[in-house]
Amino acid sequence: MLRRLCNFGNYLNLGPTFIKAIRKMQTQAHGLVVADAIESLAAVVGKQNVSTSLAVRQHHGKDESYHECQPPEVVVFPENTQHVSELAKICYEHVLPIIPFGTGTGLEGGTTAGRPGAVCFDLSKMDKVVSVHAEDFDVVVQPGVTRLALNSYLRDTGLWFPVDPGSDASLCGMAATSASGTTAVRYGTMRENVMNLEVVLADGRIVNTAGEGRRTRKTSAGYNLTNLFVGSEGTLGIITKATLRLYGIPEAMTSAVCHFPSVKAAVDTAIQTLQSGIPVARIEFLDDVHMMACNKYSNMNYKEAPSLFLEFHGSEQSVEDQAKAVGEIVALNEGLDFVWAKDVEDRNRLWKARHNCFYAVLALRPGCKPIVTDVCVPISNLTEIIVKTKEDIESSSLTDVLKRWMVHALGNMGLAWASAIYW
Repeated sequence: MLRRLCNFGNYLNLGPTFIKAIRKMQTQAHGLVVADAIESLAAVVGKQNVSTSLAVRQHHGKDESYHECQPPEVVVFPENTQHVSELAKICYEHVLPIIPFGTGTGLEGGTTAGRPGAVCFDLSKMDKVVSVHAEDFDVVVQPGVTRLALNSYLRDTGLWFPVDPGSDASLCGMAATSASGTTAVRYGTMRENVMNLEVVLADGRIVNTAGEGRRTRKTSAGYNLTNLFVGSEGTLGIITKATLRLYGIPEAMTSAVCHFPSVKAAVDTAIQTLQSGIPVARIEFLDDVHMMACNKYSNMNYKEAPSLFLEFHGSEQSVEDQAKAVGEIVALNEGLDFVWAKDVEDRNRLWKARHNCFYAVLALRPGCKPIVTDVCVPISNLTEIIVKTKEDIESSSLTDVLKRWMVHALGNMGLAWASAIYW
């Protein structure tokens, strides 16, 4: 009703005073509704699991993106699926927005409360690995389980979950955002690695997208609801359990860095590697500015030139064969010899530096904020879009200082080009 009055006031041009009064009434009404809802929320999870503290709300009103903090009205900490269901029913009854929160490592502002009366569901207390089926290569996890925590839990099974977006994100959050990462070129994104989801809908109903307890890999029977919810970013429901594919830990893993005389040469090498069917596990492009930032931030000493970070998985012989085949393509594009990282410590240090690129470039200009975006094109257009974007920046009317700090990095080679601007 108040919203209709506000729209009616705009229609009749009654002026800002009338509109301001109506909006004040809206805020007061929301306050009363939220206050009433908080008592009901506390009755479900206990007062110790409900917080209206400003510090807690601000922590849940922002992620790693440039968006300003917009805190929710209240934060609740459910401990099981039934809690989530009952809490959702209360929010549905009071017409309050729900914001699921995992680890807050996103880059798109998905955890910010854009509407008044928002209730944030912090799922970190639901942190159990429900079951591991080593013989079937799958695992069932709750939303509070993170990527690194799962792989630590699996360390004695000879299995691992390879999807690696860089941050230690929650696995259900990764499903909700359809996360990918540096290993997507070999193992796929979350969309290819989620087998079943337990989801609480906005009205509190609980659904299993592939059927309760189902762990089958084939999805041709019935609607593919799982992939409907993967990437829905919390808009269709709250993921409270995920069944994920696992993989055997490779016998051998070897990483390398290779430098090139130009951006075109580096990207052409990556495209030709993919088109040749060489099963590289990771292949990432960083331009000269990004290499400079990584050297400074991670105390590394690589050549500041367009570069590819690569990793090979398999048996000792297959890894050697892959590296040899890629080496021939590198030579055709005038790339320099590989700088190898064969030990676990060296390999982890290399990929940690790659994952820290976001913070490395931020460190170049303290106090600045980033705008990050993805551009997806067919593999055949990859070289063209990167080269032309670099040319557009150089020929633009931006000042030399701004041009210098506009940084681009190609992530998940052949899948997406991530571009970041820092100001």
